[in-house]
Amino acid sequence: MMMSEELERILVRLSEPDNTVIQQATAELKQAFKDPAIIPALCAVMTGSQNPQVRQSAAVMLRMRVRKHWKKISPDHRESLKAVVLQALQNETEHTVRHSLSQLCAVLVKHETPDRWPALLALLNQSTKSNNPQDRQVGLLLLSKVVGSNPEPFKPHYKQLLQLFGTVLQDLNNPTALYYCILTLTAITAYTGTEELNLMRSLIPKLLIALKCLIQADQDQASEAMEVFDELMESEVSIVVPHIAEIVRFCLEISADVSLSDSLRVKALSCIAVLIRLKSKAVLKHKLLQPILQVVFPILSAAPPPGEEDPEDEESDTDDDSENPKHIAIQVIDTMALHMPPEKLFTQLLPFTQACLSSENPYERKGGLLCMAVLAEGCADHIRTKMLSSMLQTVCRSLSDNNQVVRSAALFALGQFSEHLQPDVSKFHAELMPLLHGYLSAVNQTKVGHMTKAFYALENFLENLGPEIEPYLPTLMETMLSALNSAENLKLKELSVSAIGAIANAAKEMLVPYFPPIIESLKGFLTDTSEEMRTLQTQALDTLSVLARTVGKEVFSPLAAECVQLGLNLTDAVDDPDLRRCTYSLFSAVSEVSPECLAPHLTPITTVMLLSLRSTEGVTAHLDEDKQFVLLDDDDADEGEEGDVNLDEESETEVDDRDVAGFSVENAYIDEKEDACDALGEIAFNTGVAFQPFLESSFQQVYELHEFPHEDVRRAAFGAMGQFCRAQHKVWKENPTEANHQALHKLLEVVLPCFLEAVRQDRERQVVMAILESMNAVIKSCQGEALQAPGIVAEISNAIKDVLKKKTVCQDVGGDEADDDEQQAEYDAMLQEFAGEGIPVLASALPAETFYPHLNDLLPLIMSKAKPSCTEADRSFSIGTIGEVLHSLVSVAGGRAVAGRLSNRLLPVLVSGVRDSDAEVRNNSVFALGALAQAAGPIVASDYPMMLSLFSNLLSKESDLRVIDNLCAALCRMIMSHIEGVPLEQVFPALVACLPLKEDMEENKTVYSCLTFLYSQNPVLVVSHLKPIISAAAHLLGMKDVDNETQNTLLLLLRGLAQHHTKEFESAVLSLPDEQRNKMTMAVTQS
Repeated sequence: MMMSEELERILVRLSEPDNTVIQQATAELKQAFKDPAIIPALCAVMTGSQNPQVRQSAAVMLRMRVRKHWKKISPDHRESLKAVVLQALQNETEHTVRHSLSQLCAVLVKHETPDRWPALLALLNQSTKSNNPQDRQVGLLLLSKVVGSNPEPFKPHYKQLLQLFGTVLQDLNNPTALYYCILTLTAITAYTGTEELNLMRSLIPKLLIALKCLIQADQDQASEAMEVFDELMESEVSIVVPHIAEIVRFCLEISADVSLSDSLRVKALSCIAVLIRLKSKAVLKHKLLQPILQVVFPILSAAPPPGEEDPEDEESDTDDDSENPKHIAIQVIDTMALHMPPEKLFTQLLPFTQACLSSENPYERKGGLLCMAVLAEGCADHIRTKMLSSMLQTVCRSLSDNNQVVRSAALFALGQFSEHLQPDVSKFHAELMPLLHGYLSAVNQTKVGHMTKAFYALENFLENLGPEIEPYLPTLMETMLSALNSAENLKLKELSVSAIGAIANAAKEMLVPYFPPIIESLKGFLTDTSEEMRTLQTQALDTLSVLARTVGKEVFSPLAAECVQLGLNLTDAVDDPDLRRCTYSLFSAVSEVSPECLAPHLTPITTVMLLSLRSTEGVTAHLDEDKQFVLLDDDDADEGEEGDVNLDEESETEVDDRDVAGFSVENAYIDEKEDACDALGEIAFNTGVAFQPFLESSFQQVYELHEFPHEDVRRAAFGAMGQFCRAQHKVWKENPTEANHQALHKLLEVVLPCFLEAVRQDRERQVVMAILESMNAVIKSCQGEALQAPGIVAEISNAIKDVLKKKTVCQDVGGDEADDDEQQAEYDAMLQEFAGEGIPVLASALPAETFYPHLNDLLPLIMSKAKPSCTEADRSFSIGTIGEVLHSLVSVAGGRAVAGRLSNRLLPVLVSGVRDSDAEVRNNSVFALGALAQAAGPIVASDYPMMLSLFSNLLSKESDLRVIDNLCAALCRMIMSHIEGVPLEQVFPALVACLPLKEDMEENKTVYSCLTFLYSQNPVLVVSHLKPIISAAAHLLGMKDVDNETQNTLLLLLRGLAQHHTKEFESAVLSLPDEQRNKMTMAVTQS
């Protein structure tokens, strides 16, 4: 007994406010812990002390003892502890102590399993069914702790538990019992199986009533209990689908009630967003779109409380991501845009948006603009093709609104449009650039917060402007450089540095004249290590990477080595995930421009990157208990005791994950992992042999991230795995040893199956798109080498088929909504396009006969999207894919026979495509017919007359320049493939009259190969049309968008003509304008 009185005195002193007293008590306690009798002594204090704080401390100490040193506790002490804790629970009156006792039970169950502790099950059974409401509360508290920490061992009892919940959820006078009941339900949801589904479903209506009741009693508890929906939706959405309408109405009721707490309303709105993401078809089918919009719009357009501003309008530049209902309401609209067919969404949404935009109230106008802004990503094609100019007019009007809140929202909308509605938005530069530049010229008078938004809009707009930026460059660069040199405000310098990166993306080599002053400034920022420079440095690194990729090798290479050194010095000097992330981008940019500068530093570079892939920093476990005692427990075993410390089944350092109230992941560390994957992949590919010593360890670390919880990291990991395969293939090609060959196959054997599994199983469309893109790139690079493994071609084809048939997890499969109509969200269509792109890639990598059976299965799925009822995007994709497949057949073994076999099936689709109302569909159809003629040649001779009359018809009325260019190329392919089938006397003059090509410069290769071919077959014909040919050729000489191969074909043709038909050639050259005449003479006389 002596020991427990002693202990009590120590524990009392531990909670005194005096540090010396606490230290003294801690030392005594450590001493006490060396005696095994500490266990019964703590038990005695836990049950016998009059002081609740001491009882609680004793329970916490026992819990830590059990958790870390179970092996050291003797069997009889274990048994008495199990009996004492249950007794204590029944006698205890204080809630905080009960809480700690329940947690002690939870840790005991971890070691003992429920079935080895029948007394616990008996107590749970008796208390949860007791007639006394207080007993029921305690029983459910205990249940929520022991099951919450060990959901799996309780699996045999789930049916019984769910039946109990059915009763408890109706106990509406006991909100605390409801709370613990819902927490337990949340804990087991992820582990329930099919046999529990029906019981779970039947609980949903009771759950909704119980939550309403809990909201009245305790909003904080209700907000935590709302997480049950997240669990249900994430682990087994089919439980909620039958009740989707009731759940949405319940969430709408909470969202609309402004008297409730923000956190509750945020939970309710998030729940609606998740349901739209997972089950958009069901939401539409139950006609829930209108009711959702009716609740969401007043929230997103509400004015803030008097005297306050919305967080994004406040001047202080805090990136405060604290979520408020307004913020989530906008996210709901964003989710709709990403997951619903645009036609269906816009019919119901536009009236709300228009009402907001025409309102007198500035916050309603702001709401309307934010709504337009977030539609841009998910409904890009719809907006680009049907509503762009009207939406841009609204934004331009709002940029000069008399209220700054509205102007800011308009800038945000313009930034979103610039990012997502390309290339169409750029065509409006003449209207938009003056407005944007107007903002910048006021750079020193305007509040920085507002300036940030102006720069955001400007950057996104410039980034995609391309050569059109030329007239604006001098003024823009003058503004930016003067801000770099003079602005007092670091934030403004940072914005200007970032804008220079965007300008470089558009201007490319045109930026070279400004390069020296830019570099001087950036170097200055990068050598200063003071804390306040941090974000500016991060931005400077980012811009430096862009410059490396854009200004051209000649200009950047001399600086490459110095840049690598700058990056390495920064990662040594500063511990900041954002800064490291940007050095990775810089290293990968340098690897593209001058890999040889990177090679000597690969050891330190890969070391830092692999550390960041391994690091668990930024993933924080939230511990849900006052951890003041950790200091004594952590090192109490270090003083030479033989402990089962690290031999224990869980190592000392591990946080016991069930004490953890959740994990939060910091974005900076996530971004760092993502960028490290991207950079490693690119560096491996660009540095080739030099990277070999690091390939295996890099691959290992990246591979481990393919199931990482955050989708951006998974996306990057899959991308890097593909790059590693391509890198190894390149190394083998350059150095074809057996070891290199085996290394390649070892990689492919891991990577391709991993890709295929994830295409079917990953939940995020963005990740699956990235995998398909990565897989296509691997097959493109490695060709047949990638397809050696038995059965792999069939597996890849089946994965493509699954995506085209919408059978993968990320395509919202299951449920009773039949896909009766063609309409789908644009991102769902885009996912199918990524899959479709794999078909021509496979067709070019295999002998035609090998691929034919698979192609035969896939073609109907592609052709079904060419129907007139499909969207323009679908028709264009369908015919584009067919064209690419035929183009692939041109160059593979057995391609001609297979193309001939397919012609009867494909011709009707392609012919109707030539008559389509959409220019892109016509363009793709013309290309596909040319490719068919080229691939099948004489086999389709009997179709030549029909094709020629179709083309002649089209030429007489076509106005789209790209279609006309492709028509020329198609005629050329017909001529080269089967010259006998083309009446050259009529066709050739019409063909020559369309030259030079205006838009599709790549087809010059086809045209000049054909002219060369004809000159060899029928020189008289070519010479008789020499003037137009020479005039067209003069346009092409030395042009930037024409590749070397084409330039050489052209030069050989011209020199041949000059040599063999000198008179006609000279007379044709004389009719050229001066400058072109000189260029032509130079070209022909140079050897």
